[in-house]
Amino acid sequence: MSNALLDLLAERGHLIADGAMGTNLFALGLETGNSPELWNVEAPEKVAAVHRGFLEAGSDIVLTNSFGGTAHRLKLHGAQDRVRELNAAAARVCRTAVDRWKAETGKTCLVAGSMGPTGELFEPLGALTPATGEAAFAAQAEGLAEGGADILWIETISAAEEMAAAVAGAARVGLPIVATMTFDTNARTMMGLTPADFAALAPTLAVVPSAIGANCGVGPAELAQTILGLTEADPQAVVVAKGNCGIPQYVDGAIVYDGTPEAMGVYAWIVRDAGARIVGGCCGSKPEHVRAIAEALKGYTPGERPSLERITEELGAPWSKGGRLSDHAPDGIDEEGGRRRGRRRRAG
Repeated sequence: MSNALLDLLAERGHLIADGAMGTNLFALGLETGNSPELWNVEAPEKVAAVHRGFLEAGSDIVLTNSFGGTAHRLKLHGAQDRVRELNAAAARVCRTAVDRWKAETGKTCLVAGSMGPTGELFEPLGALTPATGEAAFAAQAEGLAEGGADILWIETISAAEEMAAAVAGAARVGLPIVATMTFDTNARTMMGLTPADFAALAPTLAVVPSAIGANCGVGPAELAQTILGLTEADPQAVVVAKGNCGIPQYVDGAIVYDGTPEAMGVYAWIVRDAGARIVGGCCGSKPEHVRAIAEALKGYTPGERPSLERITEELGAPWSKGGRLSDHAPDGIDEEGGRRRGRRRRAG
């Protein structure tokens, strides 16, 4: 069966994902506490503007505005009965933007249906069962497929049980699946999984994801170390790196990220050297950051795997709390894990 993601990856060698939806919608007037998903029907032109900005920046993959699109998340806004409608609308807005871009430029890009966590705990820690979790994700996936998504993109998951339910629900519609987890607690997810744990989990899911990876988390250094752990555990996996734009800081009553476009370009080189084949940004990432990633990787030939010494020198110390980096290093990654090389290695 044809796989739009793997076909495009085979054609281009690596793919550029987009950046942050929320960050850019807030800049367009979305207020904290309001549902971004409602904007798919109330302000679709603003959602489309975000997609257009990332397409112009060089994204090959654009995620729909549906991160909180399960009934459990929409219930916070009284929209739990609108799952199919809002997810289908999210996919249609993105589909239209991508199709228009292809008509103008000839470039094929993919619509990825974003599926974030439910916000609920699964048994035995909470009330959500595998069956109800799977049904919730299936309802979202059906809406995204109806609206024209090419692939389904499960992201920011912390628990094995939720990942299993999300993949099982997404699998019902038959689209290729990408699955990423968030490692934000001393090289583990909030629920205690390491990158190696995730790599071992992926082949046991209802369908094997076309790509696995990490998104969000703390900052680019932590994300880079996570990618080392994933590719060490499964060198054959197609791996996604979608890191935050620097470190979040609270400034004048708002969360801001300290990453510059130049820093995100360095991050892009490092995660490609670590084995990632799909690279983008997460929280705080605007079109200028994605453009820097795309430009950094244009014609770039990955080099030797980065050591933690190099990551620290160029992005900052991952998980730095006064201890040695090796205190938190994934299995198989040592603190002096390779000779530092020049930053740029380009073909031609």
